[in-house]
Amino acid sequence: QVQLLTSGGGLVQPGGSLRLSCATSGRTFSSYAMGWFRQAPGKKREFVASNNWSGGTTYYADFVKGRFTMSRDNAKNTVYLQMNSLKPEDTAVYYCAAGRLAVADPAGYDYWGQGTQVTVSS
Repeated sequence: QVQLLTSGGGLVQPGGSLRLSCATSGRTFSSYAMGWFRQAPGKKREFVASNNWSGGTTYYADFVKGRFTMSRDNAKNTVYLQMNSLKPEDTAVYYCAAGRLAVADPAGYDYWGQGTQVTVSS
């Protein structure tokens, strides 16, 4: 069993930055692929970024490339999402997830955090 606790969301102006954190419990964190997803009101949950257990390969959705950076610290059992140059369309609830493979399909993940609200508005 893996438990995920997401934090770091908030209200930010367009062009601003936020860093989300996802702290996990369980001593097998380093064996999981981790992903970030988001869901805006009335929309499906969509892929943002993911990386495999070693963190060596990270995948990004096209709409965040060059703006968001995902990283993980296996010693701290934590994964991060640094979000820069935020836009109003980035407003959503952001979720972290753990699974076997770093895929873009939410169905490929076994464990989910509770989500954190990110609002980009002036």
